[in-house]
Amino acid sequence: MKELFSLFITFARIGAFTFGGGYAMLPMLQREVVQNRKWATEDEVLDYFAIGQCTPGVIFVNTATFIGYKQKGILGAIFATAGGIFPSLVIILIIAAVLTNFAELPVVQYAFGGIRVVVGVLIINAITGMWKKSVVDKLGIFLAIAAFAVVTFTPLSPVWMVLAGAVLGILAKSFSVSGKGEA
Repeated sequence: MKELFSLFITFARIGAFTFGGGYAMLPMLQREVVQNRKWATEDEVLDYFAIGQCTPGVIFVNTATFIGYKQKGILGAIFATAGGIFPSLVIILIIAAVLTNFAELPVVQYAFGGIRVVVGVLIINAITGMWKKSVVDKLGIFLAIAAFAVVTFTPLSPVWMVLAGAVLGILAKSFSVSGKGEA
């Protein structure tokens, strides 16, 4: 039970103290899950994050579910997910109760403007970290450019790009330079 409570508290803390969605949460998620708790490796967190982006729902919640499941099975997934959504639920209820009365105030508008800028920087920071770990060769550079172009300039779902990346990754390792199919 102690480990389940630890999953709940850890993901509740991440959810409570980071703003801006999944990408903005990635640095704190990596610090807590990889460095402090050692529940997953950096590569596993990036994999969970990538899968979490492709599956329905919120990236952070999906990632919490994967990590909770890895640690304690179904109960771990439930506790980690509940911890991840609890702060947002409380915050949204408070905002919904209060914001409708104050949304038009200039100070509230200025605060949201400042929050958006900081969240943008947090997202750039997360992307930079993911880029350094993921784009490590010519295939990675090609995939990054192709994926960016396709999701930016076409209506194609990003899920297809993720699937194409998986297939190309498998093919690239299967037909490596040695020609022997060994990675």
